[in-house]
Amino acid sequence: MGYLSEYMVAPTTVSQERARGRTKVLEAKIGLALAATMTFTGSALAGTATRAPFGKVADGPVELVTLDDGHGTRARIMTWGATLQALEVPDRDGTPGDIVLGYNDVDSYVAKSNYFGATVGRYANRIAKGQFTLDGKTYTLPVNNNGQSLHGGTQGFDKHLWTIVKVESGATSSVTLAYTSADGEMGYPGKLDATATYALDETGVLRVDYRATTDKPTIVNITNHSYFNLGGEASGHTILDERLTLPAQAYTPVDAVLIPTGELRKVEGTPFDFHTPRRIGDRVRDGRDEQIHFGQGYDHNFVLDKGNGPLHLAARVEDPRSGRVMEITTDQPGVQFYSGNFLDGTAVGKSGHSYRQSDAIALEPQVYPDTPNHPAFGSARLDPGQTYHSTIVYTFSTLPK
Repeated sequence: MGYLSEYMVAPTTVSQERARGRTKVLEAKIGLALAATMTFTGSALAGTATRAPFGKVADGPVELVTLDDGHGTRARIMTWGATLQALEVPDRDGTPGDIVLGYNDVDSYVAKSNYFGATVGRYANRIAKGQFTLDGKTYTLPVNNNGQSLHGGTQGFDKHLWTIVKVESGATSSVTLAYTSADGEMGYPGKLDATATYALDETGVLRVDYRATTDKPTIVNITNHSYFNLGGEASGHTILDERLTLPAQAYTPVDAVLIPTGELRKVEGTPFDFHTPRRIGDRVRDGRDEQIHFGQGYDHNFVLDKGNGPLHLAARVEDPRSGRVMEITTDQPGVQFYSGNFLDGTAVGKSGHSYRQSDAIALEPQVYPDTPNHPAFGSARLDPGQTYHSTIVYTFSTLPK
């Protein structure tokens, strides 16, 4: 198993180490409080979930739910698009920093979303020419990306107001949001009832669960489209010096409009080999590679070695400057690696920083793009009586000083 087996245990090990460290800190604080007052009755570091208004859209008021683990990690989830609006994570010195791109107001998300932090669906990624066939019937979807349908079409899940179902505080604080996509919405068959649950535990692990049911056969592929810069979205540093590991021996090459050709191509000997940690900037501008040229960088699906099934490593990112490390685990067969190639400086983010090319990367666990038109890729089908379930787990640690 080599490097993969090492990384597969890392998320658990990191969480355990953080938990042990925090337990020692908490024990020390309890001891001091007992010595001083003898009236200490519980931990002040329990996780919390709080709600606050965040503007209004045509469909109604928007809320922001803040999940706080009590140790410096905070996630803010917006009901517009079930969006991860902010994610604060401590660096190697313990200083929290927001590591995802986004805006300070909902109006900016509506005007120019760029899918920052959004829940994307009903089908994430691209469907060729906006068409697929199910049970002998061809369905036509709106095209919104070079003649292709991207992230559910012109009005995907990211452009709708979700409803808060439940908010919970405690050792694991969480929020569950729901959205019902009508039969025929954006051309997709079947009424789809979808939920998104964000949960932050006391060790700073953020888990996202997507679930959906349908009343007619349909296709589903839901993921989170956060853009990450582990140095901080306000740092002014690009992601070119960050080191990426992708446990994938193959990827799905694309044509000039970024639709998979159907081939599973080996990464060995190509700019797509991230089996061992590689600096992202080493080959992102390698115009000699046709695939890099097509994507103007990386915008490709990687075929994860572990495929479908129990949680497995999808990606590991290390930032030498801040010392932050992020590991993403999932139960999905692929992960789309997008190196922020089309950020053009017109989006001004939370810190007043204009987001430019290579200011962040997206790593989106999912079913392969255009799967409904490539039977060899597997299936994205969901039938009545079944429950679609996709899980993404973000685990954080730091490099040694």
